[in-house]
Amino acid sequence: MKKIHILGIAGTFMGSLAQLAKAMGFEVSGRDLAIYPPMSDQLAQAGIPVQTDMNAPLPQDAEIIVGNVMRRDMPVIDELLSGFFRYRSGPQWLGEEVLCDKFVLGVAGTHGKTTTSSMLAWILEQAGMAPGFLIGGVPGNFGVSARLGETPFFVIEADEYDTAFFDKRSKFLHYRPRGVILNNLEFDHADIFPDLAAIERQFAHFLRLVPNKGLVVMADATPALERVVEQGCWSPIERFGARDSAQPWRLVGEAIWLEGQHLGDMPANIIGRHNRLNALAALALARFAGVPPEQGLNALAGFVGVARRLQNRGTVAGVTVFDDFAHHPTAIIETIAALREQQSASPHSGRLIAVVDPRSNTMRAGVHQHQLAEALAGADLVVFHSPANLGWSPREALASLGTRIRFSPTVDAVLTDVLALAQPDDKILVMSNGSFDGVHQRLLDALAARTASIG
Repeated sequence: MKKIHILGIAGTFMGSLAQLAKAMGFEVSGRDLAIYPPMSDQLAQAGIPVQTDMNAPLPQDAEIIVGNVMRRDMPVIDELLSGFFRYRSGPQWLGEEVLCDKFVLGVAGTHGKTTTSSMLAWILEQAGMAPGFLIGGVPGNFGVSARLGETPFFVIEADEYDTAFFDKRSKFLHYRPRGVILNNLEFDHADIFPDLAAIERQFAHFLRLVPNKGLVVMADATPALERVVEQGCWSPIERFGARDSAQPWRLVGEAIWLEGQHLGDMPANIIGRHNRLNALAALALARFAGVPPEQGLNALAGFVGVARRLQNRGTVAGVTVFDDFAHHPTAIIETIAALREQQSASPHSGRLIAVVDPRSNTMRAGVHQHQLAEALAGADLVVFHSPANLGWSPREALASLGTRIRFSPTVDAVLTDVLALAQPDDKILVMSNGSFDGVHQRLLDALAARTASIG
């Protein structure tokens, strides 16, 4: 039996890769500095042993799969390079061992990759195509972030982040796509890319991998993507969007138009303009894979969302807590707008309290600080996590929000400030691309305790 040992197994990508390898018959083990749900639960369910001692000796009889969280200055990496181990990056292993004979459908872009990939996989599933997938989240319709599938079709969230400490190309350059979605493109990952042009270049390389008889589904009216296409595209392009120039896929409110004909209306469960556009892109690439658009639209009516994408974590004492992965000003704007849309349909709308954790490297560096006040303008109140080691001053950057914002130096202070503000019918929107020290459940527990003490 072939053996692999994964360094950095706790991440969504590497943990998902581990599950695919296990299903293929590999003996899989791994290690990481720490591991938390939901990935810890998925790995345990798959019977994959995980250790947190990063300095334990590497197994001599296994190929080492290196995640991109591993740094050159780590002792385990020096052991790897000093020995005679066989090693590959996670994306390279995936491309060579899993995707080499698959009909790969890749979903790329700065925002919406996880949701769009989940929608696409669900459409194919409902069409009886039993796809494999690897997604950077847990789709509610499947309950797992990855599976091999029963057919050649494979949906993958195509991430532009770098591959490994020894391979600084974007991960998606290993994926061999037949069809791709380019949802949008903005500057992000400031720890990897010096500017937007550098990201555009990686996307241009990605398009070179799509065959002439493949398909590129591309967001309309997106200057960065147009610049990418100008660098070379050898595949047909279908544009989608909300403007007249979006052809053949156009969204007008909730109405879907395909090649000038009204296809139907977006299902009511697809909340928010950004998610409706995500769904439009998924319908387009699903059609390329063989799913009639009408059938795809029917499938979307049964889509139940993705963990950590505007996920309702619970309601206590009339206060509802939502968990969302938003960590970029554009994503914050769209997430707030989507929740506002949801609130408008409720007779008890209450206030929207946005809780922001600037955890990403780009956010911590202050790259988007001057866009944040506008991004948060749609919230009634804001609690901003402001640890001392940020590279910029949130108080200065967000001063225009006045008395609507509170700055909390620790997660405990965030919890205290939110509890002081929360009233019945309020919606608390917690936005972070990390665990945020479990503040979502801690809020619900504290609300329950407060209610019990009053009662």
